[in-house]
Amino acid sequence: MKTAQHAGAPSHEGRRRWRRLQYGIAGAASLLGVALLLSYRYSPNRPVEYEAIEDHFKYGSIGGDTESGLPLRVVEILPRLFREHMPPGPPDYTAFGFIQEPGHVMPIGFSVRRRGIDLVGLNCAVCHVGSVRAAPDAAPVRYLAMPANTVDLEAYFDFLSRCAEDPRFTPDRVLAELEKDGALFPIERSLYRTAVERMKAGLAFRQRTLAGFRFPDHPRFGPGRVDTFNPYKSGPFAAYYQDGIPDEERIGTVDFPSVWNQKMREGMHLHWDGNNTSVSERNVSAAFGAGATREDVDLPRIMRIKLWLDQLPASAFPFEGSADRAMLQRGEALFEGRCASCHAPSGAYVGEVVPIEEIGTDEHRLNSYTTKLQQIQRAYGEGYDWEFKHFRKTNGYANQPLDGVWARAPYLHNGSVPTLWDLLTPAERRPTRFYRGHEVYDPARVGFRTDIREIEGRPAFLFDTRLPGNSNKGHTGERYGTELSDGDKSALIEYLKTL
Repeated sequence: MKTAQHAGAPSHEGRRRWRRLQYGIAGAASLLGVALLLSYRYSPNRPVEYEAIEDHFKYGSIGGDTESGLPLRVVEILPRLFREHMPPGPPDYTAFGFIQEPGHVMPIGFSVRRRGIDLVGLNCAVCHVGSVRAAPDAAPVRYLAMPANTVDLEAYFDFLSRCAEDPRFTPDRVLAELEKDGALFPIERSLYRTAVERMKAGLAFRQRTLAGFRFPDHPRFGPGRVDTFNPYKSGPFAAYYQDGIPDEERIGTVDFPSVWNQKMREGMHLHWDGNNTSVSERNVSAAFGAGATREDVDLPRIMRIKLWLDQLPASAFPFEGSADRAMLQRGEALFEGRCASCHAPSGAYVGEVVPIEEIGTDEHRLNSYTTKLQQIQRAYGEGYDWEFKHFRKTNGYANQPLDGVWARAPYLHNGSVPTLWDLLTPAERRPTRFYRGHEVYDPARVGFRTDIREIEGRPAFLFDTRLPGNSNKGHTGERYGTELSDGDKSALIEYLKTL
């Protein structure tokens, strides 16, 4: 006998329809969830964000990870795929002097952006985070906005180029290596296969760019140095240099500068030769050097860094200085009498350009930046928000305030003088060859020790001042303090440690 159906109870057909509706909604939600996940995972131009400004400075994007970005997972495995192309030292990117922090796949100075797959590029910190050791066996201490004294960018780019030129660098081999760390989705395999081919082509172009201003006696950059402007002449501006770069312009290697206390530098002549007076333009120009293009330079994220660096104070001298008040007062008087007009924040000539005939230092960096290049830069930026309006050709090198001068070693624009003591020595008696690129500090002479040949398996770089562009001449004579007595030099150096 059929039982009576309760009033208001759904029929069997109604329940079936309800279940089908529920299943349909659940299926649609699942598909939508998968679509959203894939959209989020493979969406273009989504840089990794950092809340803390220090992390943003060290790892945040400035646009160099867009068109110039390299596939992160491929870059990550290159040291184990091509160990033979690495320099002596650890089997990772610290072999190039980069600073690796726990919890990060790549070192300081590398940003990550999602653009189909994770891409990695360079940012400000690659040139502006340094480290110091009290002794060879002591742990290094890192300082933000200090010159990256250990980083050898030329060696890093050479490694990438050698990997790209190696016939074993194929999509199949890279994919096989990637899958040792975990299986790839089919879409990922397709994306990485394309990315490897693009990477090979991009690195080949970059190698041609670097080769365009090298010649047999061109000195290596070495750690802590880079040629700022010449790569443009054989890169984005190559059409203007179809007959090649004139020999007198080809060497423009300089030390990385410190970048703290930027607000007080606004309006001063910036870059070593003082060719710009705008901090913002200087920052955009530096972003191009890190791989950004005029279309994807990330102005908001660069501005976030700028506002922080405007107020960031110089790092204090980390070692014990003299407690002799009389010596410090003697050093301060010497500074006021000999240095303050050019190097105190309120000095009459601070931020001004000293003619090359007067300062007498190596002229190669000055000669590498020309009126022609200035005009090309201005044309390159026309119509963009960051348009270059302040670049100019100068006839010398710019004075700068000496805040945190202890951390700026080696000295002079090309890093040719290892310590402040050597800078206060007549040029003809300064070291001709010395080791640099390690972190072991000499607190007495104020600079990095010149006798350290290796740290933790990573060789130091032998710097030779006899090579073109590496001269340690200039900034010498009575006016510059090189004729002071040893006692006066010691007093002056003790005072400089306090700046």
